[in-house]
Amino acid sequence: MKISKNEVEKIAHLARLEIEDSRKEKMVEQLGNILQYIDKLKYADVDGVGFSSGAATTDNVLREDMPEASPGPSITLANAPDRDEDFYVVPRVVK
Repeated sequence: MKISKNEVEKIAHLARLEIEDSRKEKMVEQLGNILQYIDKLKYADVDGVGFSSGAATTDNVLREDMPEASPGPSITLANAPDRDEDFYVVPRVVK
């Protein structure tokens, strides 16, 4: 599967990453190679192959839920792309 420079830029934007123009072509090549490898896995014959680890059959072990003090809006909203006082600002979805 091929990936374009434009798609790399969109992915970087969604991940909030800044990629220098000089590195974008390398990212196109690397992500393309990863996607080609994943595409090959679709054709792997796995008939009759059992689980290779017990992770798929074990129960989830949860820690005890302990209440903690909130770190406050200055920390929880530190990476928010847009905020209004103590609230996240998001694009309107419902009209």
